[in-house]
Amino acid sequence: MASALVVALIATAAPASAAPTPAAPSTVAPAAGAAAEPDRQPTAVGYGGAVSTVDPTATAVGLEVLRRGGNAVDAAVASAATLGVTEPFSAGIGGGGFFLYYDARRRAVHSIDGRESAPAATTATHFIDPATGAPYDFAEARVSGLSVGVPGTLATWRDAARRWGTRPLSSLLRPAIGVADGGFVVDAMFRAHVAENLTEFGQFSSTRDLYLPGGAPPEVGSVHRNPDLAATYRQIARRGVGEFYRGPIGGDVVAAVNRPPLAAERPHWPHLIRPGAITAADLAGYRVRRPAPTRSDYRGLDVYGMAPPSSGGVAVGEALNILERGKLRGLPRAQALHRYLEAGALAFADRNRHIGDGASRRTVRRLVSDRYAADRACLIDPARALPKPVGPGDPNARPGGCASARPAGSPTEGQSTTHLTTADRWGNVVAYTLTIEQTGGSGIVVPGRGFLLNNELTDFNFTGTQGDAADPNLPGPRKRPRSSMAPTIVADRGRPILALGTPGGSTIITTVLQVLVSRLDLGMDLPAALAAPRVTQRNTAVAPAEAEFLATPEATALTALGHRFELRPEIGAVAAVELWRDGRMLAAAEPARRGGGAAAVVRPR
Repeated sequence: MASALVVALIATAAPASAAPTPAAPSTVAPAAGAAAEPDRQPTAVGYGGAVSTVDPTATAVGLEVLRRGGNAVDAAVASAATLGVTEPFSAGIGGGGFFLYYDARRRAVHSIDGRESAPAATTATHFIDPATGAPYDFAEARVSGLSVGVPGTLATWRDAARRWGTRPLSSLLRPAIGVADGGFVVDAMFRAHVAENLTEFGQFSSTRDLYLPGGAPPEVGSVHRNPDLAATYRQIARRGVGEFYRGPIGGDVVAAVNRPPLAAERPHWPHLIRPGAITAADLAGYRVRRPAPTRSDYRGLDVYGMAPPSSGGVAVGEALNILERGKLRGLPRAQALHRYLEAGALAFADRNRHIGDGASRRTVRRLVSDRYAADRACLIDPARALPKPVGPGDPNARPGGCASARPAGSPTEGQSTTHLTTADRWGNVVAYTLTIEQTGGSGIVVPGRGFLLNNELTDFNFTGTQGDAADPNLPGPRKRPRSSMAPTIVADRGRPILALGTPGGSTIITTVLQVLVSRLDLGMDLPAALAAPRVTQRNTAVAPAEAEFLATPEATALTALGHRFELRPEIGAVAAVELWRDGRMLAAAEPARRGGGAAAVVRPR
């Protein structure tokens, strides 16, 4: 049973009051010395609470928290802390994220913006090489201290646990401490993530020691332990999050950013590894934000998402409002997908032009308004695809026209993020997306601390992308880079019926949108909506699509309308929970993408 493993982990983890054990590099042991991996089931139905993540150990941890009387917030924080151990290349305390919460008692949706922030010394030319006046190559910007933003994940956990949880953060860290100390079995995805970062990780002594035992990625079936991270979690559990933001852990973060721990012997790397500019004052000054969620009405349902600096809530909401101008149910599947693709392109044009940290509430409200959606929807022609890229609209202009501005550039984001969704027996729901940006982040493990630092500042645009118009996503002091993370909660007359999210960089927005359309309009149940082949249109001339999609008759019909596609091996990795009127919950995770996710309920039926 999955819960038996987690009960053992909770029982054997050192209590919060224990003194930290001496830190040591990761060890890799034979698989025979570790507990078996929990069950990896993509779908579960039952009562009492539900958890869906990309990882079976993290799901098992969240499920055990629910079984022991914790609520959805407790389960989300405990699962996220465990993902920091088992999915360290996608998330962890060196990164940030967006936390969306439905409070059943108050029938209200709240959010936490735990996005990383730029240091106070950051300027608009942060990623411009002063020697050449040109922007840095992405790889040079990423693998450096320049890319590291002030992490917000721990502050998010503390705030969520204090405001809505029933357990102290110290308790919620204990299962993850047990996983980090005891180890977990390396799977093919973990090894692949290390292998794709072989050169990058080899630049830093601390990263090499943790993830390249003997100079190579850990073998599938071996056991990976991270005693440094266990000791870091234990120190935070005992002394508080202040150890990170105002104490010795933070001091080690600052040192790693400003003096990256270069290995004595390194693989060839064609770039300088540049220092960053985070200071102790930047860490001490970090605060989470609590913006009102975005809200849009879709066919009588309320769809809640994250406000800026995430563009997810705005773009998903705008695209749904555009699609709502007509009926999708009953249309030929190719026509429904044509409208989905066109709505995605229009929403991305507006997202790129108008959304960044500091976007006004007025602009956000208008972008997700039905009136503005009507002005954008009239550009869609059922008989042919719009030439891409399309131009943005003006949400502040007088309504009633179909005009759009000249198109401009569309920046990209890293693909490595993770998402989890939880629900409890009282009806509380969490959709939480967290990240360190690129797979492996900046590549820098904080020496002696066991966690990777993000490269989130590369989500800023290095130079202006909007032609003569102002670019809302240029770097600036204490500014937060724009994100596409889109944790989403759908409610029917105040009661949540669906919560979901996904990793995938800027494809997050279209993945969430496609699952919503498939579930709400096209008659698919939730597992089928997650398994369906994906295609993403982000206002680009060619739309990435999975191989299974390219083999469908719909792809042929869409090509005849003028859509162009290119192969993308995988798009997204959704974790979702659906809540039924009879009290049952359906937890659903990816059946295959990223090796398959893990879904569980407290009392299966």
